[in-house]
Amino acid sequence: MKPVRTGIIGLGNMGSSHARDCNESEVIEMAALCDVNPDKLDEIASQYDVQRYTDANEMMEKANLEAVIIATPHYDHTPLSISALGRGIHVMCEKPVGVHVNDVGKMIDAYEKAKKSHPDLKFGAMFQQRTMNSWRKIKEMIDGGLLGRMVRATWIVTSWFRTQYYYDTGSWRATWGGEGGGVLLNQCPHNLDLYQWLLGMPERVNGFASIGKYHDIEVEDEVTGVFHHANGMVGHLITTTAESPGTNRLELVGENGRLIIDGNSITFDRNEQSMFEYSNTAEQGFGRVSYITETIEVPADEGGLHRTVTETFARSIREGSSLVAEAPEGIGSVALANAILMSHFTGKTVDLPLDGDAYEGLLQDLISKSTIRKGDAANAKNLDLSDSF
Repeated sequence: MKPVRTGIIGLGNMGSSHARDCNESEVIEMAALCDVNPDKLDEIASQYDVQRYTDANEMMEKANLEAVIIATPHYDHTPLSISALGRGIHVMCEKPVGVHVNDVGKMIDAYEKAKKSHPDLKFGAMFQQRTMNSWRKIKEMIDGGLLGRMVRATWIVTSWFRTQYYYDTGSWRATWGGEGGGVLLNQCPHNLDLYQWLLGMPERVNGFASIGKYHDIEVEDEVTGVFHHANGMVGHLITTTAESPGTNRLELVGENGRLIIDGNSITFDRNEQSMFEYSNTAEQGFGRVSYITETIEVPADEGGLHRTVTETFARSIREGSSLVAEAPEGIGSVALANAILMSHFTGKTVDLPLDGDAYEGLLQDLISKSTIRKGDAANAKNLDLSDSF
């Protein structure tokens, strides 16, 4: 297939990583790179034979691109996506798709409008964990009804450890005005996306957050979220960037048993009958449902790579095949993050769909009261991301 002529906007940690992947790809032609910082642009672009731009709109106007990968600070995802889509340029957007649901709604509206003139336009989101064999197997089991009616989902994901140095190396990072949040907006979009991909969206959310509890930042670095679903299922999310060693353990409980995903290990405690059926028919007060423990085998995981998502994106443009994740689906993880923070700051249960105007007003208030002052973007440093994945 003919490689897709692509430009990358934003050359920080993720953008520079995408540049390496695209340069090595047979289905992507990396044609242009863009960053507002000329020094960073020269540092990264000098490694490749590509056009250089400090203005993304100029790049989209002049570089004859078919697609762009947007890897800028979060707030820029919205205007840059809207600009590209309006020009008929395919878009792959880094996570989170946007900072708040109103911004994501604007992106979705722009995409729907653009498709009227460009019906084959692609708009993808960088949710690479959906490609992992383990998560695909879990989804297959849930969608196939193996667990029956879902009862509880508890995810302890404290393996997102970050140092103060990490926060200090980005001028926009860990501020309300630059990033729009902390662990929920930067690290946990993957977990929140997987949660709603596997289990659907809840009806109500309660959130409890600690703001700069373990780091000198103004956003959340420790969070507990409680999700209430229409079928009675309750979900829990416990996360932080301050625990080492951390945990990544998800328990999924249904009437037919319990799935435990702990790191790379998956076990299924399979009930011999529905626990609800047993509870309603047993003639003893303290009996338990008999179960057997099975180890769930999945092929060795070669998924979870950003390159898999970008190359699937390129093939989708050429062949009309499916994306790993459509960008409009990204509103789910953003809504969960917004709802947790809104519940924390208001002290109330938050109903979904989220009141986007109310949350945007809350966020603007936090921005107006910000006292954090960091250095300019010229001082930002790129970090080696290999230990993060």
